[in-house]
Amino acid sequence: MTIWHPTDDGHADLSSHDSFTAGAPHNTFARLRREEPLAWCEFPGAQGFWSVTRHADILALNRDFATLSSAHGIRLEDQTEEEVLARRTFQETDPPEHSRTRLLVAKAFSRPMIALFEEQIRVLCREILDQALPQREFCAVRHIARQLPMRMLGRILGTPDEDLDWLVAKGDALIANTDPEFTSHVLDQADTDAYRLMPFRSPAGAELFDYAQRLMKDKRERNDSSGVLHLITQPDSQGHVISEAEFRNFFCLLVAAGNDTTRYAIAAALHALAHQDGLMAQLQDVPQDAPLWDTAADEFIRWASPAMYFRRTAMRDFEMHGRTVRAGDKVALWFVSGNRDDQAFERPFEVNPHRHPNRHLAFGQGGAHVCLGMWLARLEVRVLLQEFMQRVRAVEPAGEHEFLRSNFVGGIKRLPLRMHLS
Repeated sequence: MTIWHPTDDGHADLSSHDSFTAGAPHNTFARLRREEPLAWCEFPGAQGFWSVTRHADILALNRDFATLSSAHGIRLEDQTEEEVLARRTFQETDPPEHSRTRLLVAKAFSRPMIALFEEQIRVLCREILDQALPQREFCAVRHIARQLPMRMLGRILGTPDEDLDWLVAKGDALIANTDPEFTSHVLDQADTDAYRLMPFRSPAGAELFDYAQRLMKDKRERNDSSGVLHLITQPDSQGHVISEAEFRNFFCLLVAAGNDTTRYAIAAALHALAHQDGLMAQLQDVPQDAPLWDTAADEFIRWASPAMYFRRTAMRDFEMHGRTVRAGDKVALWFVSGNRDDQAFERPFEVNPHRHPNRHLAFGQGGAHVCLGMWLARLEVRVLLQEFMQRVRAVEPAGEHEFLRSNFVGGIKRLPLRMHLS
């Protein structure tokens, strides 16, 4: 068996979500890296955008928030200033505003604090595998990859376990709002104008905000000051307090991004184990304290690249590769392309658990917006792999896998696998 390879013709429309339903169009990204590393892309019905596809260029531009701003939206869709301000999280801000908000919650997501969750995560992984593996043949996304980040989300937010399925379904409706399997309000197929001031232009945002208000009211009545939500509502060093709209959008961001990206990283890891010859053997009988587990987790996250791009807006004219980007232009930093750049990674279409150093871009490295949850994602992937390898001798496909319809979030949404237990 061979691991998945792209099938696009090298000229995919990067503005179209349909171009990603068979996985990211890596033949197109490879051609752009070779021939047109800064490429102008038309966007039917909206302002076009520049695509940046080389690893080195993405890394450099992601650091330069004075030239490329996040404050005008992070997705390719056009937004009015009113929509940006109504829907923004701290992802859609630049330093120093971004830094002030980030500091409120950074400690809760720091490496030392996240390390304290390891035993909880290990217990959860064992419970999830105890329930899934005896079936021998099942959808690994539904029964494994979805379960771990969903249950950890509840512990971080302080929500009851019985609410988690509902929360994750609403998070899917937000971040996967281009896939009709997850929402009835598909962004490019339905009239979503009524929800244009809600997170991700989705009615699920309003439902999640109502839930968050009830949750915080209950926490106040119980004098419960634990968790991330309490931290984000505290005054910052200048005495600023987060607004109601900012809190709503932050909660929606945590529910959506805090669940989906790790889910799709785990799904990609399980898919790779089922398809790449010899990969399972490299991870079997490895002691849990071996450095290999950390490099393997990072490599699976590089391979998955769940956040495929982030959009920026040029604040000034600048030149790159003989092209001129004008102030006001949209610029897409394609992390998913940079993570397959053969100038940055040897044999990038192979999963190499020993890859070190691994300067992948999956967490938006190099910029002010480096992923807040990266230590949690790494820990969840590592521990899940460790527990999985102790129980499974071999894994193989049990049907066709299916990708999410999205050019923003890359992921396998359905993954039938057959397990051969140890």
